[in-house]
Formats: sequence, structure tokens, C-alpha cells
Amino acid sequence: MKLIKRIAEWMDPERRSLSSRDPVLARALGGLDTGGLLVNPRTAENLSCVLACVSAISSGLASLPAYVYQSVQGGRVIDDTHSISHLIATGPNQHQTWADWIEWTMASVLLRGNGVSEIVTDRYGAIAALRPVPWEWVSVQLLPNGRLVYDVSEITSIYGGTGGTRRLLQDEVFHLRDRTDDGLIGKSRLQRAAAVVAAGMSIQTFANALYENGVNPSGALEVDGKLSTEGYQRLATMFREAYAGSHHAAKAMVLDQGVHWKQISLNPEDAEFLNSRRFTTEELARIFNVPPPIIGDLQYGTFSNVETLLRWFAQNTLSPWIKKIESEFTRSVFGASRDTHRLEIDLSGLMRGDPAQRWSAWKIAVEAGILTPNEIRQEEGFNPLPAQPN
Repeated sequence: MKLIKRIAEWMDPERRSLSSRDPVLARALGGLDTGGLLVNPRTAENLSCVLACVSAISSGLASLPAYVYQSVQGGRVIDDTHSISHLIATGPNQHQTWADWIEWTMASVLLRGNGVSEIVTDRYGAIAALRPVPWEWVSVQLLPNGRLVYDVSEITSIYGGTGGTRRLLQDEVFHLRDRTDDGLIGKSRLQRAAAVVAAGMSIQTFANALYENGVNPSGALEVDGKLSTEGYQRLATMFREAYAGSHHAAKAMVLDQGVHWKQISLNPEDAEFLNSRRFTTEELARIFNVPPPIIGDLQYGTFSNVETLLRWFAQNTLSPWIKKIESEFTRSVFGASRDTHRLEIDLSGLMRGDPAQRWSAWKIAVEAGILTPNEIRQEEGFNPLPAQPN
């Protein structure tokens, strides 16, 4: 029975703590009418819009530079000697770079509501690694003292998981959450808007069936006289084999013996099928707070507003996630040095793809006396200018 229970828990796309199970959540997990479609991270990413939104946010954040700052008298400085700085430079674990880890963590949060990594320390207590833990392996419990514990069941793992359960304490886990209902466990956007995702999946299923099984143009065969059951089945089979499916598209029909073709159905445009797909794309993009032009839907994108939308994406989509990541590092990763050190993800890294805007900003910084030319050259990867003789 324990093995069956463990397999059932592993197959559940989103497991929750016992304290968060209530009738509302139960209806959301199993009782929501989604037309018989199973909405989970794997099926949802079959929709190109969901995949594009997750990729835009996770890859966008992964591309930004990150620094560890130390507070000093009169300001702050970058601390390259901190263990977190070492992880940023060489990778949080032996299998991932910093960009890979950020991308994985954000994808887990966006699709599952939670991104969890084990904080591995060396014998001196310094952070040695951040080991990603798939959310499907995690069961969160609230102890009587108010602290959380994370029971991790590694069914299969590149680290050699045996199926046994390990208990991690709250201070041993980096836990990034999407918006939560109980303050403990994040709730995924796919779960909050399962009906919207299911509608998109239904339209995608219809499109696949249309091109896989449809006859174009769609219609009916009319036969002079009455067919026997055997003749009807033979005619239907022969016609389907000759003309059904996308590989028979635009194939000329050859009909004889009083058989006539009559078009009786509407094409996808007449049925507003394509408009439905566009609307679904907008709905899914709205769930992830991503402007449609960012994910390749240029229906409302113009040369004049794409730059504005990119700035909006940075300020309203990426910036809140950056704040959550930085705050979670302060809470769980920095430990004893949280009062003197903090992680900062530099959003100005998005300007790397726009040289004109970047150098214009540098010019303003120099003219205003905010930065020196050598400080800018250092940021751009150039050697300092040689000192000028007096």
C-alpha cells in the first residue's frame, strides 16, 4: 500500500500540505469542470502560448547579471569573496550554471506554483550548492512550533535517488512561491485559471483533429439510389483512405457511379476558429502578465509600441519576480550574513540588446557625474583608459 500511495503522490502534479487542504482546493484539484481535459504542467506546455510565456519570463530573468553586495560604512560594495558570488560565477551545483538554475526555478514556479532547491553547506557552514528538487517530490508539513519541514521522496534522480524520504528543515530549503492562499504553499496560475487553459487545450485538440482527420473541403457524398450496409462501409473506407488527413490536402477527387460531392460545412475562418485561437492566446498571456508581442503575437505590435511594451514587461512582469528572488535569498540562503549582504539582480541587463539606448544612458550618467568613463568601460568589459599625464 505504501508503494501505491507513493506512486499516486508522484503522479499528482501539485501536492499540498495537509494544512492547506480545504473544500475549495479540493474542487480546484479534482472537481473543476474542464471538459474532461487534464490540466497539468506537462499538458499545458503543449500550448505554444504557455510555453512562450514561461520561456519569456524564465529566460529573461536568467539573462540578467546578479551580484552580491556587502554593506559598508558610507555605502556598499560588490563582495566577490562571498560563497554566493562563487555560485553565481561557477554555477549553483555541478550540473547547472547560474542561468540554468534561475531558468529552472522560474519555470517550476510559473507551472507548479513553487520552486524548491536544497541548500547544501560545507563543513564550515558556507553555502556549497543549491540543488534543485522537483516539486513533485516534495511534501510540505507545518510543525506545531510554526516551522515548515520538507519531506523529499526522490523517486528517480541524477543524484542517485533510491525512493527513500529525506526531511529538510526550513533553513535548508530555498523556496520561491507564486501567490499563495495560506501563506505557506504557492498556487500555480495553471490551477487558478484551469478553465482558461482547458479551453485553449480544447481548441488545440480540435485543430489537430481538423487537420488529421478532416476532409478539405468538408462535406458529404451523395449517391444515386440506396447503398447496402456493405457498400456504405466500403465507400466510406475507400474515401477516407484516399482523401482524409493532411497528407491528402488539395488532392483532386475522382468520383463515378453516380457519387456526388456536396460541401455542407463551414471552413475554420467562417466558424471564427482562428479568432478563438487568438483570443485564447491573449487570455493565456494575461494569466502570466506577459504582453502578447513579447511572445510573438504581433497582431497589436507596432514599431512605436514594442519598445514601450518591452519596458512594461521589465517593470511589471520581471521586476516583481526579481524582488521575490532577492527577498527569498535574504530569508533562506544568506543565513548569518543576511544583515550585511544581499543579492541584487540587475534589470538594466535587458539593455544589452539595445546598444543605442544603453550608450545613451551611459552618456547621461557621465554628464550628470554619476559614473566615470572607466566605471562604464568596466561594465562594458573594456580595460580602463590609461592615466593622462599632468
